[in-house]
Amino acid sequence: MILELNHIYKDYQQDKLVVPVLKDVSLQVEDGEYVAIMGPSGSGKTTLMNIIGCLDLPTKGEFLLEEEDVLKKKDRELSDLRLQKIGFVFQSFHLLPRQTALENVMLPLSYAGIQKKERVQMATTALERVGLAERVTFKPTQLSGGQKQRVAIARALVNNPKLLLADEPTGALDSKSGEQLMELFQKLNEEGVTIVMITHDAKIASNAKRVIRIIDGELYTDNEEAEVSDV
Repeated sequence: MILELNHIYKDYQQDKLVVPVLKDVSLQVEDGEYVAIMGPSGSGKTTLMNIIGCLDLPTKGEFLLEEEDVLKKKDRELSDLRLQKIGFVFQSFHLLPRQTALENVMLPLSYAGIQKKERVQMATTALERVGLAERVTFKPTQLSGGQKQRVAIARALVNNPKLLLADEPTGALDSKSGEQLMELFQKLNEEGVTIVMITHDAKIASNAKRVIRIIDGELYTDNEEAEVSDV
């Protein structure tokens, strides 16, 4: 089991008002799975991804990542955990505009203290893996949206993380680029990469092997949601 959430709650404080965002969320993801968490804006899906990515902590509950208790870790330990075990892909790419594709992909390796020669080799391999072997010297302004997202994916994969988290990865792409990106995700999953993807788009979610819906901070399988809708 790579990921296990048990009875997770997340509340936010607004003045004197407590606003519940996640309510009794439990989720298990096996090594090598490809899971989509689908929900509309305001459903709590980004909050859930931030917790899975160790960017935020729940108000209460249990969170195990490869059987390690995440909630017992200190800030520096959480930072190391993100660096070593989790790759992030965001809708807006988050690439440094003045850096080449290669330099952007090398960035996490710099934080990890890896020597430059090895960084270049690892980053080049990651870009080859996502089909950008001939774009290593290009800067983001010289790349299409789909190519920018591939650079972001290469950066997410360069440390060989256990888990790839993708938050609306096709949100800034045209439909053709989105389809190509989903083909890449399929290929990466077949290679053994565990993927958890957050999306509001049912068509994009259908590319995953398992789809979970989030509605008002609660998780449902399709069958459970149908039962809820029938009530």
